[in-house]
Amino acid sequence: MANLHQPPNSPILYSFQSKDQIIQSLANFVTRIQKDAIDKKGRFTIALSGGSLPKMLGGLIGNPAIKWAHWQVFYVDERVVPLDHPDSNHRACMEALFSHVPIPQENIHAIDTALINDLEELSDAYEKDLIREFAQKDAARFPVFDLILLGMGPDGHTASLFPDHELLSEGDRWIAYLEDSPKPPPKRITFTFPVINHAARVAFVAAGKEKVTTLADVLDRPEKGLPSSRIRPGFPGQLYWFVDDDASSAVSYPKTPFKL
Repeated sequence: MANLHQPPNSPILYSFQSKDQIIQSLANFVTRIQKDAIDKKGRFTIALSGGSLPKMLGGLIGNPAIKWAHWQVFYVDERVVPLDHPDSNHRACMEALFSHVPIPQENIHAIDTALINDLEELSDAYEKDLIREFAQKDAARFPVFDLILLGMGPDGHTASLFPDHELLSEGDRWIAYLEDSPKPPPKRITFTFPVINHAARVAFVAAGKEKVTTLADVLDRPEKGLPSSRIRPGFPGQLYWFVDDDASSAVSYPKTPFKL
């Protein structure tokens, strides 16, 4: 999956003509990573964002190669609302994907809504959920996900890590909370950069002309420091971009033909 013309560990950019091509290629990509993880250690750990991302995972529905019983699913960030609230990332993922597949519900790690009135306790509880899954199985300072899937906002934010926010400098906590999200709802919890950048693979999914300027800033002008440009998994981790041609039309960063 590497581009031999790029320095080691550089982001790999895949650009497709349509969203449908992204959906199918992303499904093939996830299927391959899942198989490798399960063959190696008997489980597949994945973290998902919300927004438009859940709908881009429709290619996994009905796929016989997906071994749902071996999945452990976490959320990269979550809005601090009830799980059935329209703003809930969990609800979006359930409606677009998980309600259509035979994944055990206990393998989907949602926030404890009994704690939504105490953001510190809520984020601590979600961090403990991560610790239970990773600390006893993996000897690492931070959890090492097999795959983290991210979206990118027009302002360059990803997860709930926004431009110029104090959480951009958080280097210790696994899960942080914020009460002042510039995008509603204001109260959220989120993975920190160290957690995301310790993943074995991270993939952004971005489509549409509204992303064209931001994507060029992230890939061609990383010195601008947008949150999405700060996602750089350490070696041997790898970063991928799944975008459409509309989003990448102004990017000079080299594109790689997609193949597994």
